[in-house]
Amino acid sequence: MMRMIHGEKVTGVGIDGETRCAHWHSPLDVIAIRFRCCGDWYPCSECHAEAASHDVQVWPRDEFDVEAVLCGKCGRKLSVNEYLDCGYVCPECGAGFNPGCSRHLHLYFEMG
Repeated sequence: MMRMIHGEKVTGVGIDGETRCAHWHSPLDVIAIRFRCCGDWYPCSECHAEAASHDVQVWPRDEFDVEAVLCGKCGRKLSVNEYLDCGYVCPECGAGFNPGCSRHLHLYFEMG
């Protein structure tokens, strides 16, 4: 499934208008991630695994200035650094992001 959210094509399973998907759908699950491997937006790694025919490439530290996170509430694009430093709150609209996502950062970003 593909859905236009704030002018961006977001691909995944059961996506709502704020980027929640069938896998992650709490009120705080309102981000999409631009995957480095393909440049496409997905709500989560599970959606990418189900829709893409290639392996994930994580964003390396030297590319953390790239806008790779989309706020599903307001459409603000955050760089990886901005996302990691925002305290799980959108700097534009104040929407809360899921702090539990910290357990999965290694799936998207070079954390070691």
